Amino acid sequence: MLKLFKIVAILEGISYLVLFSNMLFIKPTNFELYHTLLYPIGMSHGVLFIGYLLLAALLKKSMGWSFTTFGIILVASLIPFGTFYIEQKYLKNV
Repeated sequence: MLKLFKIVAILEGISYLVLFSNMLFIKPTNFELYHTLLYPIGMSHGVLFIGYLLLAALLKKSMGWSFTTFGIILVASLIPFGTFYIEQKYLKNV
């Protein structure tokens, strides 16, 4: 399950950055393309975000994460590049 969590963490981080890129770069130049891409990108990011949270909750006990560590892992999903940091700091050596 840890390997799945690592994959979901990376994919969630990528989808978050793609969602921001769509908003920041495509929206000002091509509004119709922005709306066309918004639903599939947003839906995939939402599914990956929920999967990240659920897998983190399932792994909390088996990995022996403290409440503080678990909180950092959850908050990192809200920050751009946060899941990449979590993968490097908390999941790299496991």
